[in-house]
Amino acid sequence: MTLLITVFAAIVATLIWYKKTPDNSMRYGTLALMYWGASIMWFVDAIFEYAELGAEFFTPEAADMLNDSYLGLCVVALGLIIWMISLFIKDPKGVIKKALLKKGA
Repeated sequence: MTLLITVFAAIVATLIWYKKTPDNSMRYGTLALMYWGASIMWFVDAIFEYAELGAEFFTPEAADMLNDSYLGLCVVALGLIIWMISLFIKDPKGVIKKALLKKGA
């Protein structure tokens, strides 16, 4: 489930990045790359888990699926948080700078 959730997040982020390509101010490419990296990580994990478990890999317990889903959603949320922090640091539209200057005046 973690693999599926991160792949879907990567596809959505890539589609948004592709649609907004000329305007790179919101850095959607960074978000897409983070999700693709996580997807590759979970894919490698699935390969090794399949090598260990064999056919049992395709019949997970309900509790394991729930835990994997929760982990996948946490990974997507963490990716969004890291992306938002990078946006706050870069401040591509100058919103934070304007707010700070307005407060200081």
